[in-house]
Amino acid sequence: MKEALIDKRTLEVILSDQKEDLENWSEEQLCSRTEEGLVDLNSPQAQVVIGVRRSGKSTLCLQTLTGAKVKFAYADFDDERLEQISTNQLNDVLEVLYKIYGDFNYIFLDEIQNVEGWPLFVNRLLRKKIHVVLTGSNAKLLSSDLATHLTGRSSEIELYPFSFAEYCVMKNIDCTLHTTKGIALQRNAFDEYMKNGGFPELLSIKNGKKYISNLVDNILKRDIEQRYSIAYPAQFENMAHHLLNVSPYIVSTSELADLFSFKSHHTAQNYVKYLKEAYILVGVKKYSQKSKQRTVGEKVYAVDVAFMNQRENAFAGENLGWRLETIVLVHLMRKCKNEGWDVYYLSDRSGECDFVVCDGNRVLQCIQVSYDISSEKTRKREINGLLLAYKKTKCNNLILLTDHEYEELDKDGLHIQIKPVYEWSTGLFLS
Repeated sequence: MKEALIDKRTLEVILSDQKEDLENWSEEQLCSRTEEGLVDLNSPQAQVVIGVRRSGKSTLCLQTLTGAKVKFAYADFDDERLEQISTNQLNDVLEVLYKIYGDFNYIFLDEIQNVEGWPLFVNRLLRKKIHVVLTGSNAKLLSSDLATHLTGRSSEIELYPFSFAEYCVMKNIDCTLHTTKGIALQRNAFDEYMKNGGFPELLSIKNGKKYISNLVDNILKRDIEQRYSIAYPAQFENMAHHLLNVSPYIVSTSELADLFSFKSHHTAQNYVKYLKEAYILVGVKKYSQKSKQRTVGEKVYAVDVAFMNQRENAFAGENLGWRLETIVLVHLMRKCKNEGWDVYYLSDRSGECDFVVCDGNRVLQCIQVSYDISSEKTRKREINGLLLAYKKTKCNNLILLTDHEYEELDKDGLHIQIKPVYEWSTGLFLS
């Protein structure tokens, strides 16, 4: 059957509508994101912003382009009217964009991965010396295509939902104010953040549970099931929701295969990989000096606490410890990716430490997370985890993060900082 084409007049209407949306967007109150500084508009490489759906990728790119005051054209391929567009029509899109915007040296292609064969088109734009900015919600699709067609001609920037500092900006809360009132407002905001998560649109939506449920459903069905032709969609979805309910979870593919009646553990392994590639889950490898041991026992977390407790039929909502640990991990991932550092967890028979931050082979900091250490048993367990981390890594930069407690502690000749996550996440990194 011959493929139906979208005529140029229809393309012009669609792209003109998008231009109008762009003009309306510029009037909204927006939050500056740290990752804007990572987008290099002078680079000959395509600037690729990737991350979970609805994390603010498009807004980040638009803010960067408008802030630089460059003339750019815009096309959003997540528009349902462009759902059937084919590769051989991308040149028509370019032609229509020139008609609408006039001459331009920058082009922003939003969710471009929805069009098969898009890297060839982008490569041609780069050869024409046009600066290209892209977004995408699926890491593997972008990375694999970039590696094949844009080798050395792309720079990837990962974006997560709002950090707590960004959340406070949108709530007009001053994180530098250390008065009684200022601290109370920050703590109240953090309680909200820990419950609701950092997806930007949740700040203006009343029914957050419906929003997150629809978002997760859309990612599972559209970004994963359709794209990878999942053979057992119901079992796959059940597994995805299970992992969000029990995260943080050390992945056992054999356990998952048995629980959801997959034919082999390889099926479970692939399904977990797809969830990470779509940024529903974030993976953390086990710390070890031996490379082989770092390849097993991966621990997975939800990319945002909203995925843990804002979905329908979610069961992880009341575990404040899990949610606090997830917030810390995502903040570490956000910061460490920008610095080129790695995050691991440490565990052996004698205990565990939640996070080990490394710059190559050098350990920079060991971090424990506990919502409440008022119990002597809990306090001892968490401190012992840091002492174990020192023994294994020889790193003496040790910190215990809690919901609200402060303390400077000396134990066995080591200095341990105890501070609340809300302050740590808005202060100097690795301090």
